[in-house]
Amino acid sequence: MLKDSLTEVLYVLCGIIAFYSVYATLKDKKHPSRIPTALFWAILGFIFTFSRIGTLWGNKKIAVNDTFVGYLVLAMAVLSALKLVKFNKFEESSREFKEKMSMKIGNKIFVPALVLAVVAFVVAQFWTQQLGSLVALGISAVLALVVALSITKGKTHEVAEDSRRLLELVGPVSMLPQILAALGSVFTAAGVGTVIANGIKTVVPQGNIFLGVTAYCLGMALFTMIMGNAFAAFAVITAGIGVPFVFTQGADPVIASALALTAGFCGTLITPMAANFNIVPNAILEIKDKKYGVIKYQLPVAIVMLLIHIGLMYVWAF
Repeated sequence: MLKDSLTEVLYVLCGIIAFYSVYATLKDKKHPSRIPTALFWAILGFIFTFSRIGTLWGNKKIAVNDTFVGYLVLAMAVLSALKLVKFNKFEESSREFKEKMSMKIGNKIFVPALVLAVVAFVVAQFWTQQLGSLVALGISAVLALVVALSITKGKTHEVAEDSRRLLELVGPVSMLPQILAALGSVFTAAGVGTVIANGIKTVVPQGNIFLGVTAYCLGMALFTMIMGNAFAAFAVITAGIGVPFVFTQGADPVIASALALTAGFCGTLITPMAANFNIVPNAILEIKDKKYGVIKYQLPVAIVMLLIHIGLMYVWAF
């Protein structure tokens, strides 16, 4: 299937970036933790590139055993926990060069970002069934890269080097989104939703719409804070709170579900578990408070938006 094959191509490209980081790390004799760091990126590259390699030509049977992949992830976790994965600082461009390029390129620097958004939207709108949203994002990223190279007159080896720099800057946190996404499926299969529903019954009286809506929105925000992913939290909280305390009271499932999901995003704004939103920017932008700088700024907005969601669901969904 074209969708699966193109998706696998994107994973392979991610793996190639990780392998390039392995090469550059081993080549760097001054690296503070050369072998463990190279091993970490080698494992990540192997998982992305080869775990479902047969999908490239339509043969899903050619794949790495899931249990083996699980052990590899545990090995990566150990390397990260022991703080053996290090980031070696790159040589930065001079201030004069940055100012010169800023004056030369100007506002055209925003064109690749616009291309990324517009192309992803168009492809997803017209070919979402055939390709899927992930492939749409991948196609738009490649086109945006081509546009960026044409504007900046950059070289392909600079693309590889900057991709590696960004990956290493993020560090082991780069594997967190995949792990958190899997965590949602584990929680659902373990029956966490049923446990939550039984606990809520002792606090929220059946039939009280306002308290049910409040519990649904707060539950989404809190569980998203734990899991770092509103999509992962949605199935668990909707099964445990949404269905028995909101939907069965007559709520429109479309409106209530949409508002519940975005209520979960309020939790995304204030949790370090959402590493790609709240921890990675700290590292990339070199904010002084490297742990919670972004979260502190987002906290007031998140609280206000969560209260608004409760009000909207109570008024619109019933």
